[in-house]
Amino acid sequence: MADPTPVIEDLRAESDELDQLVAELSPEQWALPTPAPGWTVAHQIAHLAWTDRSALLAVTDPGAFQALVEKALAAPGSFVDEGAEEGAARPPAELLADWRAGRTALGEALRGAPPGGRFPWYGPPMSAASMATARLMETWAHSLDVADALGVVHPPTDRLRHVVRLGVRTRDFAFGVHGLTPPAEEFRVELTAPSGESWAYGSEGAAQRVTGPALDFCLLVTQRAHRGDLALTAVGPDADRWLDIAQAFAGPPGTGRPPREGTR
Repeated sequence: MADPTPVIEDLRAESDELDQLVAELSPEQWALPTPAPGWTVAHQIAHLAWTDRSALLAVTDPGAFQALVEKALAAPGSFVDEGAEEGAARPPAELLADWRAGRTALGEALRGAPPGGRFPWYGPPMSAASMATARLMETWAHSLDVADALGVVHPPTDRLRHVVRLGVRTRDFAFGVHGLTPPAEEFRVELTAPSGESWAYGSEGAAQRVTGPALDFCLLVTQRAHRGDLALTAVGPDADRWLDIAQAFAGPPGTGRPPREGTR
């Protein structure tokens, strides 16, 4: 049984870094557009606050969370945008305070969750460690969008190991959500961490392989960059197909990001 404490602490650190980016923004900066079409900086933070509240309900009140699932099923193409739009319309100070309170409450709930407990989600049920990993993945991905809007760099850290692990574990989900049969064989994934450390998953003898920088892999599975702009190499047709459809987040297939100017 995985101890959720390390990833909960890394989630807190990732959230705090994003908080530092937005804490002193002017109203004009909160309204800056981000790479997500139609979403401003305020939408990005509102989405994180909304999802943290959803996760908190999943951990503490499954019945109330089920009502959210039913709402999502009734409007699968719009419920995420609607939640972000509602939050983004609030004054920035209120939105910031709501996000801070929600993520703090979620961290406390995850720390106090019973060992071995599993909680409902929009995909398969998750453990406390998995829930914290998913929240870290999304917080990191939306931090990139905020940093892009502000014209600053969000430096990668080895906290990305959690995003990598999630991206590897969601391989079969990515195939399934595209209506494809997941490959029967294991893949080998070998990545270089921001610190220079090597991270490897799967059998050394696997014929299907993915290699490259861990940062690029994380950008791929969160769909924050086009595959053609990343230094990832696939060996084998199934591994190659995976890099075209990978996503570490729940829900329908994402639209991804277009290639940068001058790339395919």
